[in-house]
Amino acid sequence: MSKVIALMSMSLDGYVADRNDGVGEVFDWYMNSGDVEFHTGGSDPMTFHVSPPSAEHLKKLWSELGAVLTGRRTFEVADGWGGNHAWGPAFVVTREIPEGWPRPNSTVHFVTDGIESAVKRAKAAAGGKNVAVHGADTIQQLLNAGLLDELCIDVAAVLLGSGVRLFDHLAGTPAFLGNPTVTAGVGVTHLRYPVRKE
Repeated sequence: MSKVIALMSMSLDGYVADRNDGVGEVFDWYMNSGDVEFHTGGSDPMTFHVSPPSAEHLKKLWSELGAVLTGRRTFEVADGWGGNHAWGPAFVVTREIPEGWPRPNSTVHFVTDGIESAVKRAKAAAGGKNVAVHGADTIQQLLNAGLLDELCIDVAAVLLGSGVRLFDHLAGTPAFLGNPTVTAGVGVTHLRYPVRKE
């Protein structure tokens, strides 16, 4: 059964981006933490250089993914992933479809009727695989709506001090999580927590 998994890289003090939406510090481990090459695929492919434990973590995690769900801000910062996200069809929750989209041969879709609809569409498109979620606001909405199954957080070895927090606007706290799976990489600790449902 398809799960909805928050997938974010975060500083130790809880930020996913700096005040200018910069993510260099929290993403540095993707590029500079080891000698193992990890190829992303997609229409804007990248090659990461990570430690062996991080490579194994990424390989397992990415093999489980069939679609991605995100908000408009993340879509804009990522420049629409060149039209095709590496994890499969992308569903962007937004109030209105941006100018110039949808594009021919793109697998980026826009959902204007709410987060629940976006989850249904992403799960259907994932073909039985999991749906990855990007973006602090989108993750918070899913947690608040009880629609998130797992938190997969890559905790980078950095303290940002300010910026965009991952868990800023949660309702109904405390939110309880299950026991984590922990993988220690170089410059990053990979945590996978199941989200307990009431």
